Amino acid sequence: MLIGALLLFVGILASKISSRFGTPMLLLFLAVGMLFGTDGLGIEFNSPRAAQFIGTISLCIILFSGGMDTKFTEIRPVLGKGITLATLGVVLTTLLTGTFIYFIGSLFRIELTFMEALLPAAIVSSTDSASVFSILRAKRQGLKENLRPLLELESGSNDPMAYVLTTFLIALLGGDGMGIGESIVWFLTQMGIGAIAGYLLGLLTVWTMEHINLSNKSLYSVLLLSLSFFIFSFTDLLGGNGYLAVYIGGLVVGNKRTPHKRHLMTFFDGVTWLMQIVMFIVLGLLVNPHELWSVALFGTIMALFITFIGRPVSVWIGLLPFRGLSNKAKTYIGWVGLRGAVPIIFATYPMVAGLAHADMIFNSIFCVVIISLIVQGSTVTKMAELLHLAEEEEVRGFDFDLPDDVKAALIERKLTEDSLANGNTLKELHLPSDTLVMMIRRGEEYIVPKGNTELRPDDILLFITPEKQAETKYDRRTLLRRLRKMNRAKRK
Repeated sequence: MLIGALLLFVGILASKISSRFGTPMLLLFLAVGMLFGTDGLGIEFNSPRAAQFIGTISLCIILFSGGMDTKFTEIRPVLGKGITLATLGVVLTTLLTGTFIYFIGSLFRIELTFMEALLPAAIVSSTDSASVFSILRAKRQGLKENLRPLLELESGSNDPMAYVLTTFLIALLGGDGMGIGESIVWFLTQMGIGAIAGYLLGLLTVWTMEHINLSNKSLYSVLLLSLSFFIFSFTDLLGGNGYLAVYIGGLVVGNKRTPHKRHLMTFFDGVTWLMQIVMFIVLGLLVNPHELWSVALFGTIMALFITFIGRPVSVWIGLLPFRGLSNKAKTYIGWVGLRGAVPIIFATYPMVAGLAHADMIFNSIFCVVIISLIVQGSTVTKMAELLHLAEEEEVRGFDFDLPDDVKAALIERKLTEDSLANGNTLKELHLPSDTLVMMIRRGEEYIVPKGNTELRPDDILLFITPEKQAETKYDRRTLLRRLRKMNRAKRK
């Protein structure tokens, strides 16, 4: 317990270095695990099965929380692109990278069959949701062309495809090979049951939360945590993909009205960070740094191929049927193909199965993840600025919500010069009759509004409006567009 407490404490202190120097936070958690491991301070941890179990629990929470935090209204316009990247993109990355590994393996005296070469490629074929969620949100990176919901949708939903490919290849290499027909049926079963079970169990979770009527609101967090584990494990028991189910379940819960929702979101945000820290530290403990040297060059070349060829080419091919994305946007999507804990967790599967080259695969994947976090993780913001895709993220100005039983919605909007063109007082804004201004935030100052209150550009206004009106008329930036239209009409 003392060692665990120290590891968590040092990991959290390392996050301060991340915010100060721009180092990816998750890379520092890995480094903490390696520092305390066998080649560092001597903590012995050499159980791939235990690491796999911890990783599975962590991913379950991370994917469920990521789904809860994803607004369906934001991902609806990019649903087709996201699903294509999460399925076809993963397959293309696996084929391209696997072919490359097959041909360069002999240069490093690593004799692999084509199927064996596809295995490490499948393991690193998906972008890591924990890495993408944490880096984009920690950096508060706003992106043009609706790229942020697309990246979060892809990273949250492509792990199941990588899992299916990985487990299929392990079964094939382990002597439990299936025919083409059986493989297709198995794939459709995994994805179909996973999607259907995730949706239905998500609805069941919402119904349970609404009707259980617990006296202590803190128990709702524990209840939702248990239900997320149930979604994953029950779907797996049915033969479906638990990772896909738990993400879809979180998506359903996050987009429905549930009791104490704000409290639940805060709870899951903290638990998600805890699981990310634990997962990365455990994986850092599992690796023996001195073993990385023998595959460092091979892993580096593999990482460079995925970063500059495998991932970008897959993205461009996958997005060919879709119009509306600029070449700069496609380039950025290809670049932000972050690898994180998921490939390392999947790399423990060959070790547990006792496959040949399992240790080499694990160490190579570890090198790929480190390079990805360093090269791509530290340049997420810079690359967006270089491609002129960065924009200021809409920052939340007021940190509170209405009680669940109040049928109204709070909306925040930042004022611009255009919205004040007809006058700079509150009474000159000509608000809709069903909308009121509750509070004004100016920097760190909070102002109670009056009719003659002077307004300035960059003031953040907190509006209250009926819930149904908010859903139909006051979605993202609609309110300010209406204000500008009313002002122009009055000037005419």
